[in-house]
Amino acid sequence: MATVRWLLACSMLVAFPLLAGTPETPRRSLTELRCELLALPGPTAGDTGVAAAARDAEREGHKAPGLAAVYSLLVPGMGELYAGDFSSGKYFLISEGALWLTYAAFEVYGDAVRSDARLYAATYAAVNPAGKSDQFYVDVGNFINTAAYNDKKLRDRTPSLVYDPGAGYGWQWGSDAERSTFRSLRVHSENMFNNKKFVGAAILVNHVASAINAARAAIAHNGALKDLLGDLTVSASAGGAAAPGDFAITLTRGF
Repeated sequence: MATVRWLLACSMLVAFPLLAGTPETPRRSLTELRCELLALPGPTAGDTGVAAAARDAEREGHKAPGLAAVYSLLVPGMGELYAGDFSSGKYFLISEGALWLTYAAFEVYGDAVRSDARLYAATYAAVNPAGKSDQFYVDVGNFINTAAYNDKKLRDRTPSLVYDPGAGYGWQWGSDAERSTFRSLRVHSENMFNNKKFVGAAILVNHVASAINAARAAIAHNGALKDLLGDLTVSASAGGAAAPGDFAITLTRGF
C-alpha cells in the first residue's frame, strides 16, 4: 500500500507541470510582425500623447499630416520635406526667400527715400526734424508755409491742430515747385512701405499654402504606403505531429 501511494505521488509530481502547461508566449500584433519582417523599429514602452502618436506613425513609415502642416507653417517647404515630397516643397522655400528679400528691399529703399525727403524739407523749408511725426511732414507737403496751414485749420474750426512756429513747428517753402518735389518724395517713400505690407501678406499666404500642400503630401504618402502594405498577409503555422518543434511564418502580398 505504501508503494502504491509513493508511485501515485511521483506520478502527480510529473503530471502537474504537463497539465499546467508552459507560460503562454505573448501574442504579437500584425503590425509588430510587419515591423519585424520589414526591418522597421518596434513600439517603445512609455510613449504617450502627440509625440507617441507621431513616433508610432513614423514607425510604420506613415507621416502625420498635422505635423507636416506645422513644419510648413514655420518654414515653407519643410513639411513637404518631412512628407517625402520636397520636389514641390522647394518652390515654396524658394518663394519664401524671394519674398523676404523683396520685403527687405522695400524696407531699405523706403527708409532711404524718406530720409532724403526729410533732408530736402530741412534744407529748402527750414524744417526742424527733431521729434516730428509723419503727419507733420504730410502737412508740410500740402501747404506752402505754417501760416497757410494754420489759417485752414482755423477756418475748419479745429484750433487743436494748429502748429506753433515758436515751438519748432514752422516751415516756409521758397516756391511751390520745391513743395511739390518734397511731396513727391514723401509719397514715393510711403508707397514703398505700403508695398512692404503687400509682401508681408504674400509671405503669410505662402506659409498657409505650403502647410496645405504638406498635409496633402503626407496624406498621399500614407495612401501609397497603405497600398504597399494593405495586401500584406502574415501567417504562422506549427509543424504538426510529424515535427512538433517546427514553426513557420509565411509572408504573402497580393497583386
